[in-house]
Formats: sequence, structure tokens, C-alpha cells
Amino acid sequence: MVVSALVVLLLWPLMLLIACVIKLDSRGPVFFVQERAGKGGKPFRMYKFRSMVCNAEEMLHDMVDIEQLPSPAFKIRDDPRVTRVGRVLRRTSLDELPQLWNVLRGEMSLVGPRPEEMRIVRLYDEQEKRRLAMKPGITGPMQVDGRGLLTFKERMDLELAYIESYGLREDLRILAKTLPAVVRGTGSY
Repeated sequence: MVVSALVVLLLWPLMLLIACVIKLDSRGPVFFVQERAGKGGKPFRMYKFRSMVCNAEEMLHDMVDIEQLPSPAFKIRDDPRVTRVGRVLRRTSLDELPQLWNVLRGEMSLVGPRPEEMRIVRLYDEQEKRRLAMKPGITGPMQVDGRGLLTFKERMDLELAYIESYGLREDLRILAKTLPAVVRGTGSY
């Protein structure tokens, strides 16, 4: 929480600039708020800078049938709902900065499994629900070891291995690898 508060204090001018650019680029709110699964599957409202058009959630129903997915996960390459500014925010992961508020509220951690949408978590089997054993993180093993290039199984294996070997040393390793992973942008879309 202390690190998160310091980062918010340091980055508030950047966050203000991002908010202004989002408002200039497209109609709609600055923030995207979505219910995600926290520790133990408890729902919480996760904040991100809006990187898509305002009706993106409604458009999703025409693009993906969640109930028919081969695994409980999806990513859409070249998603037509992403705005011009949103492409940059996603590529650089700057859209994730508002999640520092979730850390300050105790709903997330800096490092942990990524928070998943509730509608996706409802499709998990018992083994997959093990990833809900700890608070989700802004960054984690998935972000530094493949991002969107990982299959659902690879992502799940990474996150479960992280949970089983959780410790300060592993968190520091992931934090150290986060910025280089973001700069490379591999697997971000």
C-alpha cells in the first residue's frame, strides 16, 4: 500500500494527462470500471483508464460467445473497439495505472495473478479456481512471461506456480521484469 501511494503521488501528473487525452480522443468516461474476481472469488470493482469505445461491453456479445469458449479466457487481436489512444495505453500498460487505487483500497496487490472478469471465473473448474487463493495483482507472472501470447493453460500454470512459490523474492523478481516486459510490448494488445 505504501509503494502504491508513493507511485500515485509521483505519477498523478501523468495520470491527469492521460485522462485529458482520453477525453479529447473519444466520447465517454475517462475510467472503465468492471466487476472482477478478487481473493476467494469475492467481486470488486476494478478501475482502468478507458481504452475502448464507451459501448464496448455491449459490442462484445456480437464478437464472443462466452459460454462457447474452448477455455475460460479470451483475447481479441486487433479489437475494433479499441480507440487510438487506447492502443497506446494498452501497448504501454498505462491503462492499468488506476488499479493503484484498488491496491490502496486493499482489493489488489502490486504482484499477483491478474484479476479476471466474474463471468469468466464462473466457467472455471475446481483446479482453476485455485488461482483465486490470493489477491490479484497489477502485474504478475503472466505479464512478465508472455502476456497475451500465452494459452489459457500456460497462463494458469504460471499463476498457480506463483501462488505455490509466493514470497518477497519472487515478487521483487516480477516487479524488476515488469518494466522491460512493458517496454518490449510482446503479447500486449
